[in-house]
Order: sequence, then C-alpha cells, then structure tokens
Amino acid sequence: MCVILRMKKFALTVLLCLLAAMPARASYLLLPMDASQQNHLKAYGVAYWALQREVEVTWLLNYRGGSFMMKFAESLERECRLRGVRCEVIADGQSSAILSEIADPEVNMDAVKLQKAPKIAVYSPKNKLPWDDAVTLVLTYAEIPYEVVYDEEVLAGVLPVYDWLHLHHEDFTGQYGKFWGNYRNQPWYIEDVRTQEATARKLGYAKVSQLKLAVAHKIRDFVAGGGFLFAMCSAPDSYDVALAAEHVDICDVMFDGDPMQPDAQEQLDYSKCFAFKDFRISTNPSEYEISTIDVDDRSRSRLVNEKNDFFTLFDFSAKWDWIPTMLTQNHTRVVRGFMGQTTAFRRETVKTGAVILAENKALNEVRYLHGEYGKGTWTFLGGHDPEDYRHYVGDPPTDLSLHPNSPGYRLILNNILFPAAKKEKHKT
Repeated sequence: MCVILRMKKFALTVLLCLLAAMPARASYLLLPMDASQQNHLKAYGVAYWALQREVEVTWLLNYRGGSFMMKFAESLERECRLRGVRCEVIADGQSSAILSEIADPEVNMDAVKLQKAPKIAVYSPKNKLPWDDAVTLVLTYAEIPYEVVYDEEVLAGVLPVYDWLHLHHEDFTGQYGKFWGNYRNQPWYIEDVRTQEATARKLGYAKVSQLKLAVAHKIRDFVAGGGFLFAMCSAPDSYDVALAAEHVDICDVMFDGDPMQPDAQEQLDYSKCFAFKDFRISTNPSEYEISTIDVDDRSRSRLVNEKNDFFTLFDFSAKWDWIPTMLTQNHTRVVRGFMGQTTAFRRETVKTGAVILAENKALNEVRYLHGEYGKGTWTFLGGHDPEDYRHYVGDPPTDLSLHPNSPGYRLILNNILFPAAKKEKHKT
C-alpha cells in the first residue's frame, strides 16, 4: 500500500511539474488585429514598446487584419493587459503553423520582421494654433514617443538623426494656410504671422515663403537620404506646390508685402514635385484653397453626403508588393471618409509613378498615396481627422479612447512601424 501511495505521489508530482512547464512551451505572443482586437491603436504601441526593448516583432501581413507576433515574455503580456490590448499566448507549434500558412504561395499573406523602434519627429509649430493634429493625437494615445521639430531645428540639420518625419497641418507656400480671408483679424492668426516673420528674419530670409522653401528642401534631402516622410491634410498639397514654385512668387501682397508674379502659373515646374503634376494654384487670397490638387476646390462641387462618404483600400500582393500591403493593413477594406483643407487628391493631378493606396472610385478621388524619392519614401493621406468628418478651426481634439478601433487612424500607425521593417527578397 505504501508503495502504491508513493507511486501516486510521484505521478502527481510529475503532473504538477508538467503543468508548471506549460507556459514555457506556450512561447509566442500573438496580437490579433482583426475584429476580435479590442484596441487596435494601442496594439501598435505595444509592438513599438517591444521594439524599444529589442524584441523582434513579426508583422503578419493580411493574417487576421495584420497581426503582430513576438516571443512570449511575461512583461509583454502584462503590458497588453495594462493597455487593454487583446493578446493570445500560443505554442511553438501554433507559431510554426501560422508561418507555414502564410508562406503558402497560394495565399495573399506574408511575414515581415520589425527589428528596431523608429525614431520619430513631428514637424509642428511651437506656438499655439486653434487646431490639433491627427498624428500627434494617435501617437500620444498609442503611447509612442516622438519629438517636435520646426523651422529652426530643420534648417540646423537635425533631420538625419530621425527615421520618420510627419508634416503637421502646414502651409509650405508662405500663405499662412490661406486663412487670411476668414481669420485675418483673429488674435491667433495675427500672432502666427508675427512669429513666422520673426523666425524668417532671424534665420536670414526676407520672406516667410523663402524660409518655408528652404525647409521644404531640407525635408526633400531627408527623404533622398533614406528618410520616411508622412503628411496629411494641407501638407502634401502645399509641399509639392512650394517645390514647383521654387523660383516663382505665388504669394499676393497681404502675405509677403508685394504682388504675386503675373505669370506664376506658367512658371511652375512640376518635375520638382513628389506626387503631383498639372495642378493650378489658387490665386484668390480669400479662397481657403492652395491648388486644384484638392478635390474640394471651389472650381467644382464635391457632391457626396457624409453618410455615403467612404474610400476603399487597394488589395496588393503581400509577397511581392509588401510595402503598399503594409501601409494598407486593416480590419476592413472600406474606410469612412473625412474632410480637411486638402480632403483628397484629384486623380488627374497624381503623377503616374505614384502608388495609389486608396480611392473613392465613384468620385474619381485618390485618398492615400505612396512613392519613392532617392533612397527614401513619402506617403500622403488626404483629410484632417479620421474620426471627425468636418474638423473646424477651434474644435476640441478628438478623444481616441472613444475610437480605439479606428480604421482611419490605423493607416497612420501603419506608417509609424514601416521604417522598422526588414524583409528578405523572394527567391526566383
């Protein structure tokens, strides 16, 4: 009887040891990014947090909405719980099965390694303006660190220390966002003009337009050297217009003290632009438009109801077009539209070499664009705030805790992780 009891005790001990060893065998953490995820936006923050701690993250393109997988660690699992991010602990065998499924040439999936947390800069003014910025909102909500730079820092040459640069709602043409018509008597507008002019003088420029062009050239050089550029709303529009107008005065007297060049339109050089061509600049100082790049320009009406305003993400080949696939990862292919000073891009103004990532086909609008310049890349997204259809000057910032699964904000965060990606070329 004693022998039998000892054997039972030994068997129980072995069983307990096996059970205790189970977590060690469940050695991967999966962050699903399909509809089961309770907080998509903070999941990107967890992936970034892991990269900061030199944990390699595998981005599973088109697998359950673009899920993330990494080696299991209690600290990572705890971080998911703290941030409200759904995660699944899986064993080696399950991880291998997922990678095997993805590797099948018949399925439109792929795996990309994320190896280093990108260093992020946001080009944004230091003075307070009555609007927010979607990128800084989502970076803060996702708990992804960033640094703010503006004209002085850019011209001092700081950009090469960063991997990724976002252009805040900005006007690179020196026309102060074309707010003159409606807001020229507002204290914030008067202060912004004063600050910009003082900075231009301090840095040796006679006009704000000359200062902004110099900044645009520094940003161009940053991209050419291998940097990743992302811009939304008026920044893509005004940036390319500024490059095209390098040797042309397109600013009227209320912006820079002298009239614009009479033949300014004919002197534009579209070859200098990243994304756009054949656009016409707005010569009316009271018009809240920079050019005809924007679909919402005053030369035509954008006849669409808010309830019917959507755009569709293109479906790329994950194994061959892995970069656009990465930039369009989402738990839905149809995204609700949102407006901005530049809401979307007129298709006829988009250069043929640009990769269209999303469109509203019915309206012939391009919403999301990507391309290469030198060793780097640029990505442009139309609209101001993915969860505020019409974001007016003075409106309060969007509370992203109310939109943790926002498909539009996911597009921004796809770009944040893009510089961390490394992928081996497919063998032929």
